[in-house]
Amino acid sequence: MKAHTHDPSPATPPAISQRAPGSLFKSPKAWAAAAVAVAVLFVGLQMCWSRIAGTHGAPSPAVHAVAVLRGPNSNVTGTVYFSQPSPVGPVFITGELNNLDPDAERGFHIHEFGDLTNGCVSSGSHYNPFGQTHGAPNDVRRHVGDLGNIRSNSDGVAKLDFADSVIKLVGPFSIIGRTVLVHTGTDDLGRGDNDESLKTGNAGQRAACGVVGYRPKPSD
Repeated sequence: MKAHTHDPSPATPPAISQRAPGSLFKSPKAWAAAAVAVAVLFVGLQMCWSRIAGTHGAPSPAVHAVAVLRGPNSNVTGTVYFSQPSPVGPVFITGELNNLDPDAERGFHIHEFGDLTNGCVSSGSHYNPFGQTHGAPNDVRRHVGDLGNIRSNSDGVAKLDFADSVIKLVGPFSIIGRTVLVHTGTDDLGRGDNDESLKTGNAGQRAACGVVGYRPKPSD
């Protein structure tokens, strides 16, 4: 019988095609495929961002709120409306307050709690989630709830129609469920030369207040 002989040399692996660097995209088909892949990735990222933002190519619905103010120890009454057309836009504030001191400016703020079990006193301090000092509405450093002063006419009526870019009706720092409050004195906007000015603006006692709550979209 013929003996089987073993060839000790290893088998030669199949040849691997060697491409020069950059030669992959010299083919028009390769370029086309890469372009399609990039386009698909871009569209996918856009769709993901739209889903996160909640837009899907359409404007987000506006959010509307209202507060009915009453004064447990005063005759001040009123209704304040809030509207935020865009999640990143300002809040528009309209309304009317009655029985204020005639021809006067009165401090007007959002307070931290919606608790009126002890009248306006239990609504807490100015809404201030970022630990800032008290200031004017246009100041960089201010409480979120600092809305400045409202002005009454000779009949003690204050008509409200302004916007604020700091307060929000949506998101983690929404004012929904908190209290809007008008004071008995004028807010010095943090310009007073004392510690209380940087806390409350020396705006005096609490004349009237109401909890901010959602309301339906106003009819046109």
